[in-house]
Amino acid sequence: MLGRRSFIRSISIATPIVAMGGLTMCAADAGRGGEYDTLISKARNAMLAMQRASWEQGSAIQAMIECEDYEMLRLMVNEAILRQSRDGRTCMLGSDHNVTDPVASGYGILKAYEIFGEAKYKIAADRLYDYCKNKAPRDSAGAVYHLNDSKQLWSDSIYMLPPFLAAYKDYDECMKQLRGYRARLLQPAKRLYSHRWSDDEDRFLSDKCWGGGNGWAAAAFAIIYELLPADMDGYRKEVASYLTELLDGLISNMRTDGLFHDIVDDTQSYVETNLSQMAAFAIYKSVRTGAIDKVYLEAAGKMKDGALSKVDEYGYVQGAAGSPYFNAPGTSTEAQAFLLMMLAEEKKITI
Repeated sequence: MLGRRSFIRSISIATPIVAMGGLTMCAADAGRGGEYDTLISKARNAMLAMQRASWEQGSAIQAMIECEDYEMLRLMVNEAILRQSRDGRTCMLGSDHNVTDPVASGYGILKAYEIFGEAKYKIAADRLYDYCKNKAPRDSAGAVYHLNDSKQLWSDSIYMLPPFLAAYKDYDECMKQLRGYRARLLQPAKRLYSHRWSDDEDRFLSDKCWGGGNGWAAAAFAIIYELLPADMDGYRKEVASYLTELLDGLISNMRTDGLFHDIVDDTQSYVETNLSQMAAFAIYKSVRTGAIDKVYLEAAGKMKDGALSKVDEYGYVQGAAGSPYFNAPGTSTEAQAFLLMMLAEEKKITI
């Protein structure tokens, strides 16, 4: 069954149909003819070939969840827990000062336990949860800091931590974290998030609306909404409102080609690719789950087309905020992951 449900299985270049996790898509839908299946396969291989830090392993793991490639999910989770530190953080490979980044794999660890039932996954998830709940440094309102050597709140953390808490079924703590990050980082007039706040210095280290940080937030809201139980109507409406608020802020700054500037509201910053994938993923998932209206699909289609135009002959998503410093155009694990996630979610709403 796992093989049948995998996102990329038995791809046949000779046919115009792409196999995607039990779903099918006419290659012509993406304007790439018989090359579309090859693009997906190359993008996946490029991602798997990349060296990965803790959050990058987490984003790649999330891609395997969205693509229903549970065989690869298992392998990647095994690596995540192999590098679990004594305090409970996972994927600890050169990430000693990172607090929330190592939590990005948490949802995948729980998913592996759900599917395969092996006790080692539950043990790893429990240890990670204990770190998040009882050991991670926090601000006075309880929001978890991004680092352990300085008191900083980052928009990235909206994705790294709260989805795991929702997957662990600690919905109150999940919402507490979302509210804490939003209260500190949201710029209400712009409906966008600033990147980094410092409690040590009582100021923004960067009040710029970085595209990557806003993309992390959009993706997190979409994932969390799906994880919240149907009877938690209040929480679901709250998360959906956060998402529509952010999407409206993003779309008002979207270029005609479906892409965004690296600093969303700064047209002097370079044109960046991955935010379009992250936002399109959030839209496709949230339309499918009923969190947002279908009117957002038009914007998602433009974002998708813009992003696909940046994929090179090797399957790399070019023009993303690039590894390892994410301050210039390049390639990254998360850009590869969100390409796969975007396309997987689009397919799920077309059947």
